[in-house]
Formats: sequence, C-alpha cells, structure tokens
Amino acid sequence: MPRLKLVQFLAGRPGDDHLLDQLLEGSKTASAGLARDWHVPDGEYDDGGYLMGDLVEVYDRLGRLRAHIRITEVYETTFGCIPEKLWRGEVCASAEDFRREHRKCWADETLTDDTRIMAFHFGLIGGANNEPVTKIGALS
Repeated sequence: MPRLKLVQFLAGRPGDDHLLDQLLEGSKTASAGLARDWHVPDGEYDDGGYLMGDLVEVYDRLGRLRAHIRITEVYETTFGCIPEKLWRGEVCASAEDFRREHRKCWADETLTDDTRIMAFHFGLIGGANNEPVTKIGALS
C-alpha cells in the first residue's frame, strides 16, 4: 500500500504552529507556495506536488501526526492576483494582507505581481478538537 503524502504548515519562529492550529480549528482551508518549488519537498514532513483528491498527513513542527486533510482544489495564480477564496482560506483579511504575510514567509524572494504561485484548498478529515490521530493508510 503506498504511503500518504505529507505536509507541515510552517511559518514564523521555531515552535510556532499557529497555521496548524488554524487548520485544526477549521479556519485555515488553503495554502500556497511558489510555483517553481511546487514539486520540491520542503523538509522531512513535506512532499510537495499535491493533487486534487490527495489524502495528506499533517505534521506539527515536532514531527507528530496531527491531522489528515483531503486536497479539494489545486491551481496556479500570480502574487498580484490573489483570488478571494485563497486569501480567505489562508485566514487573511484581504488580498493585500495575504501579500503582506507571504512577503514575510518568502522574505528571501523577490516577489512581483507576476510571481507565479500554486494554491491548494483542503478539507479536514480528522484531527480536530484534539481527537487522536493515527496513520490511516491509503483511503479512497
């Protein structure tokens, strides 16, 4: 049985799992990354290259399995054209707020309105409200 894909939602300082907390409380339903890095794993607990329908294990900064999500939509956009569904899914107040927050996350990048980004939306499958989470294998 193939393993599930993995993801960590990292931002801020070491030990800061506020993005995971937002996911677990149900407010965070989307994420984005630079398009050029879309298929490049970002650490031990991140596979990249997520596809619609993927079931993904979500890990915290300590490498503990905390939730499962299902990818519901994947698309490319530009940094200058952030759709409302993306900035809302990223728990931002506006497209400009999204850009401001992601300039911090991608501080080493030269971001222009034409910078291509990949976005994905997801639904929480399990792990909210401190429910125990175990590896569930490949679900259909």
